[in-house]
Amino acid sequence: MPGRQRQVVAIAKGRVQGVGYRAFCADTAMRLNVEGQARNLPDGRVEVIAEGDEPTLRQFVERLREGPPYSRVDEVTYRWEDPTGTFAGFEAII
Repeated sequence: MPGRQRQVVAIAKGRVQGVGYRAFCADTAMRLNVEGQARNLPDGRVEVIAEGDEPTLRQFVERLREGPPYSRVDEVTYRWEDPTGTFAGFEAII
């Protein structure tokens, strides 16, 4: 039985823009069957919104802390929200 659907809103801080971090998020989301989006914020951070079951989303957040090879993730903070069900797949917003 799949777990209850949740939404996580995560903010990644560090060297996370211009290093393939959003593409890394999208690739990781695809592998874990998570839907949502990743977008750059004006202050250099990346916001990631993802929906799926809670255990999978916890695994996703742990991967966000790793990042791609040229990134440096100093911190990932996150909060839980109710899912909206509005995402179809995962999008790296430009």
